[in-house]
Amino acid sequence: MNIRLSGLLLLVLVSLAGCRPEAPAKPAPPATDASPKGTSTVSVAAASDLKFAFDELVRDFEKASPGTKVTVTYGASGKFFAQLSNKAPFDLFLSADIAYPQKLIEQGHAAAGSEFHYADGQIVLWVRNDSPINLEEAGAKAVLDPSVRKVAIANPEHAPYGRAAQQALKSLDLYTEIEPKLVLGENIAQTAQFVESGGADIGVLALSLALAPALSEKGRYWILPPSAYQPIRQGGVILNWAADRSAAERLRDHLLSERGRAALSHFGFHAPGE
Repeated sequence: MNIRLSGLLLLVLVSLAGCRPEAPAKPAPPATDASPKGTSTVSVAAASDLKFAFDELVRDFEKASPGTKVTVTYGASGKFFAQLSNKAPFDLFLSADIAYPQKLIEQGHAAAGSEFHYADGQIVLWVRNDSPINLEEAGAKAVLDPSVRKVAIANPEHAPYGRAAQQALKSLDLYTEIEPKLVLGENIAQTAQFVESGGADIGVLALSLALAPALSEKGRYWILPPSAYQPIRQGGVILNWAADRSAAERLRDHLLSERGRAALSHFGFHAPGE
C-alpha cells in the first residue's frame, strides 16, 4: 500500500513539473538605424542621359556635404515612373520628361506643385570615327547613307529621348524610309552602346552622352534641329516616402544652383528658359 501511494505521489509531482509555465520570452532588441550616426543617404532614380553630368555633380555635392551619401540608379524615365507608381524605394526622381514627375504628383506620391524643371536636353546623330559618313555634309539625311544598315534610337514607349528621335525623323520625312532599319534601346545609354559597339551604324543620342569622354573620343556627332521635335523638358520631384527629405532637398537645391547648372551645361544641357 505504501509503495502504491509513493508511486502515485511521484506521478503527481512529475505531472505538476511538466505543467510549469515557461519563462517569458525576452523582448526583441529595439531596431537600430543601419546608417552610421550623423550620416544620411539619398537614393536617386535618374534618366540615363544624366549619367556623366550627374555623376560629376554628385561628386561635387558629396564633397561639399560631409556625411551625405548619394546612390544613383540610371534608366529609362518611363520605366522609373512605372516603378515609382508602385512606391519603389527612391527618394528623388530625375526624369528626362517633366510630365512623369507631374503624373506622380497627380497620383499622390509627391507634394502638389513640387516638381522642378532642371534642364532641357538636345538630340544628335552620332557615328563612330571609322564610319564613312560625312555628317557635316549629309546632315539629317546621313541616316539614308547606303552604308547604314541599322539605325539606333531609344524606345519611344518609355524613353523621352526615343520619342524626340521619332518626332525628329518624322518631321524631317525620314522615318518611313528608315523604320525597317530601326533598333530600339531600352534607354538612351543602351542606344549609345549599340552604335559604339557596331550593333548599329548610326544613332540618335542625347548630346550629353555624345559630349562625354566615353563617346567623344570614339565618334562624331551632328546636332538635329530643335525645331524638328518637342522640347525635351527634364524635371524632377522628391517622393513622399523619402527617407531623409532634408538631404534630398539639399541635393535638389545643388542641382538647381549655379554650380549644378554649370555641370549640366558642360554636357550640353540648356538651363530652363535659355
